[in-house]
Amino acid sequence: MALNEFSLIEEYFSSLDKAPGITLGVGDDGAVLDVPEGEQLLVTVDTLVAGVHFPLDATPADIAHRCLRVNLSDIAAMGAQPRWFTLALTLPDANESWLRQFSQALSDDAELFNCALVGGDTTAGPLSITIQLLGTVPKGKALTRSGAKAGDAIYVTGSLGEAAAALSLFGIGDSVAIGCESEREILLQRFYRPEPRLNEALQLRGLASAALDISDGLLADLGHIARASHLGAEIQLEQLPVAAWLTSLAEPKRVIEWALSGGDDYELCFTVPKENGSAVNTLIEQGELSAGCIGRMTNELGIRCLDAEGNRVNIEQSGYQHF
Repeated sequence: MALNEFSLIEEYFSSLDKAPGITLGVGDDGAVLDVPEGEQLLVTVDTLVAGVHFPLDATPADIAHRCLRVNLSDIAAMGAQPRWFTLALTLPDANESWLRQFSQALSDDAELFNCALVGGDTTAGPLSITIQLLGTVPKGKALTRSGAKAGDAIYVTGSLGEAAAALSLFGIGDSVAIGCESEREILLQRFYRPEPRLNEALQLRGLASAALDISDGLLADLGHIARASHLGAEIQLEQLPVAAWLTSLAEPKRVIEWALSGGDDYELCFTVPKENGSAVNTLIEQGELSAGCIGRMTNELGIRCLDAEGNRVNIEQSGYQHF
């Protein structure tokens, strides 16, 4: 029997709504949720379209992982904990094999990151997935883009550039010399399964003055913090967190472009006032926070990139161009 909207939801998505705080979840006209006392609700939403945000031949599991995790990264950027999400799924057809793989991967990540599906919609059309994610944060503790001050240190979690380098595997941009299968898998993992920095974000409550996740490239996204805070920034290029193996895939200039403008890293960029620097560095030294300092906020507007001698380096600030 062909699937209709209701049987599709019942078969593949009705079991994803088991989590605290859900009075009424999947299957009704709306969800009824209990927000913990003393906390505020955060809401973010992203739409990912086939051929724009992921390749047309991407597997259902890869699509599911990517769609949920990019939303989780937004929640992390604000220092919140993920709670619930909704799913609007537009499908060319109700392919049961595709739905089985997609819903299983979505269920795996929902369990891994402690969030639950509470509603959504399905319709026919070109493949696109919209996920709205809801999180909670103690009242007044959310991290925003607008709190940075001149002199604040700029930090970035993890490493940059791998997701941008992965585009070459899809025939986009310049080709790169992939040395071995393990390098190829790392690039694909960074693109399809970015690691939302949820634990790191919780550590930054009360320490970071501003934060966001790096989706369109470090230069573009740091520019959002700078504009929201009415400041500029200086980046020390030699301090950019780039994996050593990545530097062997292309010329140094290209690798720097991946790190600065490539996008899709979904790492956190955050600023720290001087008085909190020691606490942040202690977390890093103890292995509780994977991050490094790359520069500082300034009163002079604009984003400037400096080499090891302090000379300004001109970098084309383009940001990530989705497919």
